[in-house]
Amino acid sequence: MKLSRFSLRLRIFFAMILLVLLASILIAAVTIFQYNEEAKAYHNERLDRKEENIRSSIDYTIKETTYPVTSEKIPLIFKVKIYEIAAIHNMEISLYDLEGGLLRSSETGFQVDSLSQCLDASILNTISHSLDRRYVHKSVQNGENYLSSYSIITDKRFKPLAILNLHYLENDDFLNIELRNFLVRLGYAYFIMLIIAIGLAYLLSKYITKSIKKISDKMNETRFVTHNKKIDIGSTSEEIAILVNSYNSMIDELEASAVKLATSEREQAWREMAKQVAHEIKNPLTPMRLSVQSFQRKFDPQDPNILLKVDEYSETLIQQIDTMSSIASAFSNFAEMPAQQNEMLNVVSIVKLALDIFNEDYIVFVAEKKEVIAKFDRTQLIRVVTNLVKNGIQAIPDDGSRTPKIVVEVRDDNNYVSIIVTDNGKGISEENKVKIFEPKFTTKSSGMGLGLGMVKNIVETYTGNITFTSQLNEGTTFTVAIPKK
Repeated sequence: MKLSRFSLRLRIFFAMILLVLLASILIAAVTIFQYNEEAKAYHNERLDRKEENIRSSIDYTIKETTYPVTSEKIPLIFKVKIYEIAAIHNMEISLYDLEGGLLRSSETGFQVDSLSQCLDASILNTISHSLDRRYVHKSVQNGENYLSSYSIITDKRFKPLAILNLHYLENDDFLNIELRNFLVRLGYAYFIMLIIAIGLAYLLSKYITKSIKKISDKMNETRFVTHNKKIDIGSTSEEIAILVNSYNSMIDELEASAVKLATSEREQAWREMAKQVAHEIKNPLTPMRLSVQSFQRKFDPQDPNILLKVDEYSETLIQQIDTMSSIASAFSNFAEMPAQQNEMLNVVSIVKLALDIFNEDYIVFVAEKKEVIAKFDRTQLIRVVTNLVKNGIQAIPDDGSRTPKIVVEVRDDNNYVSIIVTDNGKGISEENKVKIFEPKFTTKSSGMGLGLGMVKNIVETYTGNITFTSQLNEGTTFTVAIPKK
């Protein structure tokens, strides 16, 4: 999984934990390296001390011997003494002549046979060319590390007599035990540090991202058509402050744009509404004008059927006047929206009451509870239900191709009450779905198309929402969700 998929808080948390783990591993590695270096230094220093003490014993033996002090007499001088010196210092000692041949060794006969009877020419060459006439060689035998020291021993006049070889075993058992114990203790300390680091990393990552999360939450809540609150997080870092100020400036600009857009939309909506009303009023005026003109031309007081003709003309005019009156009433209902008289209502009983005005026996009412209480205006609730049901009735074809059915359902959805109206009518085409709530839109041959627009206006006044699903030639379902309080 890519790191970018994790939140900033998790990335900070994991980074801090990883930093602690890497630091722990690095410290452990440095500790082991330091122990190894100290072990090397310890063995070298110990070999130096032993060599110095053994040389002192050899010098003393040479000083006290009764044999002539020459290279040829070295085997006689140290015939027995070499064993005493080796036992005192617990060290394998070998003496070679200046040409590299073995003169005497503190080892038993079998072990002596396993030793090199003659030193390698490279060792002799290194000894002769070194400033301190000394050479230390490291080797591995039977899985054990050994240090072999080669140095020149001289008489009291500093004349070279022989080559001293010390065979030193690097025994690291006690150092390894000490290192192991130290690493165990260090591991306990690191474990405690890791637990503390996890807690600190969690708190620090939460603290660091707290401001960013608050800004993110505010951004997610930002809406163009609602009032958005500015962010106030008190004292914070310079970077976060810049981000907050930018967000607050954006909110100011957004609200200014929303006001301008709302004003423009209202003006445009009223313009369109005025055009629609003018168009609807002109429709009945034309036949009224024609009727009056016809009456004017054909009026004859002597006509025996004059009263019947007056009645016909009057009936035509009254029909057109009624049409104009219904247009005015519909426009008034949509535009004025009477003041809300909110009260705690049983939505189930009010919806059932609204359905009583319909005589259609195919309207079915369903409620999962007998009582769903919500704060609403009784008149507006009835208006919402009747408009949705009328819309459903008008959507059912008149050709008898299907058995009409409208289902009105009331549901209790936690903090919301839902009113669902389902019909098996003609449905809504894809091109009309985006226009369905526009005030002037209608697919019917009569009416102004204000019903669904008015329902949407009422629902949004209560901070609710209205949605719909529709399938062409199968039916439509409108769902109104309104907060209970």
